[in-house]
Amino acid sequence: MNLTSLDSETFSKILGGVSDVSLMIDAQGIVEDVSTNQDILAVLGCLSWVGKPWVETVTTESKKKIQELLQVKDDTSSLLWRHVNHPTPSGAEAAIQYITVPLKDHKFLAVGRSLERLAELQRRLVETQQSVERDYLRLRHIEARYRILFETSPEAVLMVDANSHRLLEANVGAQALFKDAAKRLVGRDFREVFDTESQREVQALLRTALATGRIEMCSATIAGSVAPLTVSATVFRQEGGAQFLVRLTPREASAVAYSEHESSAVLSEAMEQFPDGWLLTDTTGMVKSVNEEGMALLGLTASSQVIGQPLERWLLRGAVDWGVFNTSLKQHLPVRNFATQVRSLSGMTLPVEVSAVYLARPEPLYAFFVRDMDRRHQAISGTALAAPGHPFAELSQLVGRRSIKDIVGETVDTIERMCIEAALDLTHNNRASAAEMLGLSRQSLYVKLRRFGIVSDVDADPDLS
Repeated sequence: MNLTSLDSETFSKILGGVSDVSLMIDAQGIVEDVSTNQDILAVLGCLSWVGKPWVETVTTESKKKIQELLQVKDDTSSLLWRHVNHPTPSGAEAAIQYITVPLKDHKFLAVGRSLERLAELQRRLVETQQSVERDYLRLRHIEARYRILFETSPEAVLMVDANSHRLLEANVGAQALFKDAAKRLVGRDFREVFDTESQREVQALLRTALATGRIEMCSATIAGSVAPLTVSATVFRQEGGAQFLVRLTPREASAVAYSEHESSAVLSEAMEQFPDGWLLTDTTGMVKSVNEEGMALLGLTASSQVIGQPLERWLLRGAVDWGVFNTSLKQHLPVRNFATQVRSLSGMTLPVEVSAVYLARPEPLYAFFVRDMDRRHQAISGTALAAPGHPFAELSQLVGRRSIKDIVGETVDTIERMCIEAALDLTHNNRASAAEMLGLSRQSLYVKLRRFGIVSDVDADPDLS
C-alpha cells in the first residue's frame, strides 16, 4: 500500500493533527530523511539519525516496538500507535508516539508525535488530584473539630437560616435548654421558641446582626420560662447563603449584667436602669460592661461596640484622664466628681462628671459613674445666679463700692487659683498632667504657681531646668 492509495478516512486517521517528527525509512530500516520542528530538533538532535538504523536511535526497551512498526502490512487495521523513547544528547529520554505507513519500494513513512506535552498535563493532573485530596482531608479535619466543639459546648448554640429563620442545627446544650429532642427542634421557626413579648426583640436582633455583620445581643425569655436569657447572634456566609450563629446564655453571665455573683437581682437591675452612665473595666482600662445610659452618652447602639476596648479611647484627654483615675483607684481611693469630656462614636464631645471606685474581687475591677453635665446645666434656670447661697451672689453687693475692673480681676485670680489647686489635687501634684488638664503649657503653669505662691522660685521643674 502506498500513501496515494489510502482513502480519506485512513489518511485522517494516520496524519490527524500536526506531526512533530516525520521519518523516511528504507526497506532495511535505515533512516533516509528526517523532518521535524525546531523544538524537537533541539531536544533529540535527530539530524544525526540519517544513515543509521532506526532501531539504534531508541532505548533498549523500545527496540522491539520499532521492529513491530517496520513489519506493518497493507491492512489498515494494523496501523497502531507505538510509544517509544529516544535518548537525548543531554542524557535524558524523550517520549515519541509513532505510526508507520508502508510506501512504494518497500519504504515506510514514520509519523511521530511528542508526548512531552501529554506527560506535562498528566503530571499537572496528578499534582492537582493530590492537592484536592490534601484540601479535602484538611476540610474533613476542620469539620471534625468544629463538630466536636459545637456538640461539647456547655452553652446552647444554634444555627439559623438568615432567610427563613428556620433552625438548621442545635447542639446538646440547646436541646437541654428547650427540653426538646433535636428532631422536633430542627426545622422550627427560631422566633417561635421565645415568648410573645420577646419575639420582636429577637426579630430586631437578627435584622441588626445581618445589617452590621457584628455580634449583637439582646435579652429574651423562652416560651414557658421566666428566667431571662442573653441572646447573641452573628452572621456568616456559606454556599447556601447567610446563616446566624446564635448563643443563649443565662442573663447573670452576660457582659451587660457583669457583676459579682453575690449581688442580688435587684441591684443588677438597678445598675442597668441607673439614670447616669455606668461602666465596668479591669485594671488595664478594658471595658467589661456598660449600661444603657452609658451607651447613650457614647452614641452607641450595642454594648459590643465598647466592650473589650480601652476606656481612654472615649476620653477626650485620653491617657491623662486615665492616669488620674488609675493612680487613685490603684490606691483604693475613690474618684469624686472629676470633670472631663468624652468623645462619642460620631466624634462629638460631651462634658461629663466622672466618679469611680475600686472593686475588690478575685479579679480587681473599676466601676465608673458618668454624669452628663449638659443635662445638668440645662436644668439650671437663668435666675439661679441670684439665688441665695450662690457663690457669686455676694459680688452684687460690691457694686458701687469698688470698680468693676477690680471686682473682675480679683474674681479671675480666685478662680485661676482654685482651678490650679483642683488640678494638682486630682493629678496628685503631677504638674505635667495638671498643665495638660488646664490647657496650659508647663511654663505658663509655673508662672501662675509662683504668682499665687503655690511654688517658690527655687522649686523648679527638673524637666525645665
